[in-house]
Amino acid sequence: MPAASVDSDAEFWLFGYGSLIWKPPPHYDKRIPGFVTGYVRRFWQDHRGTPEAPGRVVTLIERSFWETLTDHHDSTADKVWGTAYRIEAPRVAEVREYLDIREINGYTIHYTPFYPSDGSPTIKALVYIGTPENDQFVGPQPPQQLAEHIQKSIGPSGPNKDYLLSLEEALDGLSPDSGDDHVKDLATRVRNLEKEASGAEDRAVNGIAVANEPKKVGSRDEQEEMEK
Repeated sequence: MPAASVDSDAEFWLFGYGSLIWKPPPHYDKRIPGFVTGYVRRFWQDHRGTPEAPGRVVTLIERSFWETLTDHHDSTADKVWGTAYRIEAPRVAEVREYLDIREINGYTIHYTPFYPSDGSPTIKALVYIGTPENDQFVGPQPPQQLAEHIQKSIGPSGPNKDYLLSLEEALDGLSPDSGDDHVKDLATRVRNLEKEASGAEDRAVNGIAVANEPKKVGSRDEQEEMEK
């Protein structure tokens, strides 16, 4: 869907499908959970971390294009859940400037029909999408490889894993049907990696503790010599 301009004298609706769900834009006066169709949400966009080891964030892939790819998560729901925010006309220019700074790195502006979860009329919503043509688009990766990358990436925005786990929690809170299998699988893999890392650290600490324990000796003089 091509980019279009926004009349600064008119209100607009913004669709958030990533961090905007739990970190909303300023100056919105209405927030509605719901979904869009015709897209697939994937962690295929570089955006966090450092230039040497960028993390991953979600973007939307047009379903028709996604169906031509070999994705290791080869099934997906028909709906991409998220949240729409209404920005009133007097605040549009200010909010657009804020969003361009926050979202525009590799993302372009598109418009899509948004379907409120309460069944109210469809809304034309602005959405930022990292299309396959942008330099930060990564494309399909094996899920375990992607989870390992997310688990270890840390940048100015914080640990990449926090973004993933916050997204999983935010999506689960929108509706009984709003969970995302791609997000949930990666979150489960990252939690398992964290447990493995914690277990390895505990074993290392315990090994050092055992190694440093005083050895039993046969006489008081030998004990005193060891403790000096």
